[in-house]
Amino acid sequence: MNEMILIGLCFFSIAVLYSTVGHAGASGYLATMALLAFSPDVMKPTALALNIVVALVTSYRFYTAGLFSWRLFRPFAVTSVPLAYLGGGLTVNSDIYRLLVGSALLFSAVYLIIRYRALGSNDTEIRLPGIPISLIVGGVIGFVSGLTGVGGGIFLSPVLVIARWAGLRQTSALAAFFILVNSISGLVGHLQKGGTVPENLPVWGILVLAGGFIGASLGATKINNPVLRVLLSIILAFAGIKMAVI
Repeated sequence: MNEMILIGLCFFSIAVLYSTVGHAGASGYLATMALLAFSPDVMKPTALALNIVVALVTSYRFYTAGLFSWRLFRPFAVTSVPLAYLGGGLTVNSDIYRLLVGSALLFSAVYLIIRYRALGSNDTEIRLPGIPISLIVGGVIGFVSGLTGVGGGIFLSPVLVIARWAGLRQTSALAAFFILVNSISGLVGHLQKGGTVPENLPVWGILVLAGGFIGASLGATKINNPVLRVLLSIILAFAGIKMAVI
């Protein structure tokens, strides 16, 4: 019981940090579970389920702040949702899964540093992407998100920022909705293929719900502490290396 609560508090902290930038925390949950040697069949549904809880809160908070764009979101979602479902229903070799998740965590670490460096960027040069490229990017990210248990926002956000398709706050809002729809699709695909969710999920869900509300409330109005993001990137990088190499 004590271990379950301790893990839940770690998830709570991750939810607070991630939700400030519109993310639900999947890569952080995966990092925690990787460090604690959770099995892949537990990691994937847990990350997806907790993603849904936090993404519901972050989506609402960023939407009510007027930061969400349906025009930008729709093309990405059209292809990402069905491919997330497809990826969520696939079972991969344990070693391959660890390599995929490790790569996702390392990518997340790099992104957090990029985001830190981009805080002072000028959003006046934003340009909307074309429909074809949005469909392709959405499909690729959706499939990978369903396969690994990462909601996809951690991959979509750097693309939006680097390509200058959205400002930082709009990127956070788009990521929240993107994570929500892909996590739901991926979890449904996982369950319909006979997968299960851990029995501790309700307790962890309550804790990340609280964390997501706190973080999203802060993130919808001001930029979160970049130092915390750099520290988190170090944790993700360590966990990613552990997953992919060790």
